[in-house]
Amino acid sequence: MQFVDEALITVEAGNGGNGCLSFRREKYVPKGGPDGGDGGNGGSVILIGDESLNTLIDFKYQRFYKAENGQPGQGRQMSGRQGEDLEIRVPIGTSVVDVETLEVIGDITEEGQRLKVAQGGRRGLGNVHFKSSTNRAPRRTVPGTEGDRRQLRFELKLMADVGLLGMPNAGKSTLIRSVSAAKPKVADYPFTTLVPNLGVVKLGAHEHFVMADVPGLIEGASEGAGLGLRFLKHLTRTRLLLHVVDVAPFDERDPAEVIETIAHELEQFSETLAERPRWLVFNKCEMLDDDTRRETIEDIVSRLGWEGPVFEISAISGQGTDALVQAVHRWLTEQRTLELEDEAARTRELEMRRRMEAETIARAEERLAQRKSPRVAEADDDGDDDEFDVDVEYVP
Repeated sequence: MQFVDEALITVEAGNGGNGCLSFRREKYVPKGGPDGGDGGNGGSVILIGDESLNTLIDFKYQRFYKAENGQPGQGRQMSGRQGEDLEIRVPIGTSVVDVETLEVIGDITEEGQRLKVAQGGRRGLGNVHFKSSTNRAPRRTVPGTEGDRRQLRFELKLMADVGLLGMPNAGKSTLIRSVSAAKPKVADYPFTTLVPNLGVVKLGAHEHFVMADVPGLIEGASEGAGLGLRFLKHLTRTRLLLHVVDVAPFDERDPAEVIETIAHELEQFSETLAERPRWLVFNKCEMLDDDTRRETIEDIVSRLGWEGPVFEISAISGQGTDALVQAVHRWLTEQRTLELEDEAARTRELEMRRRMEAETIARAEERLAQRKSPRVAEADDDGDDDEFDVDVEYVP
């Protein structure tokens, strides 16, 4: 089953009904005037935000959507019925892009938000509109216009406050299981997580934030290696990145080099995203004794020249996770308060999001250009089109 954070569909608005060519014909009125009615407008295609949806899986099985056509006009100046609009419900956080023009039509960010993606055709006019003192029997009508037809790409970006970043098997899934009710798959091998997971971290009755567990990155992810390129975009809406680091990796890689590798991939993917605040979270601290752990972390921080926050946790036992989530919640609260009170801070946040959206469009244009190149097209013909197919397990 394909991962359903992206979907390609075709939408077609209804055509407008044609105008009617008709003349009044009644007893004792053999040559009545024109009485052709107008056609009805075609229905439009409208997207509606729905909080009850959290995937785009429905659009994998149905890819074509068409609104109702307007009915043609009739005699006796009767207008045709207008076509009903087609309403399609999509998850909150869905970006809508026109595949042909690469135009970002809009983002669905609120419950009940409506976004028209295909305009219905205009109604045609009956011959009653063309009578005049010199033309008593007009035979002219206006046909209805065709509705818009568009191929759209939906991109579902997880709406999270905090994103977990790190190499495969760093313990991100274990961390989100420890601090929230989310239950992502956990195992002792890399790439256990194949789909992003959302977890709501609750600290009180009205105190909570959303954390996104994104599949692990590898070197070259920004260029398409592994699954990273398809999942890095889910971090674009987060306010804070928690860089989870395995302090005692099973392959004995240098954690400092691992941190620099992920930071490089982040910069290559999005310079704007790399500007987001990033905290270091050293995980699996229970694997080392106190002295060794302290010396290892101090050495890593010193070699990196790291000046940001540093946390030591054991996600599997929960040690240190309370302090981490409390600090995250305080920081998020301060940021929201600052944006409410400071116009400059609010402007900076909006500008950063606009820059990230512009980078998303640029990457889409680059991918489209690559697909159109003869070499890539030849490779696609000989290769497997389901390059990114992954197994997805839905647990009720």
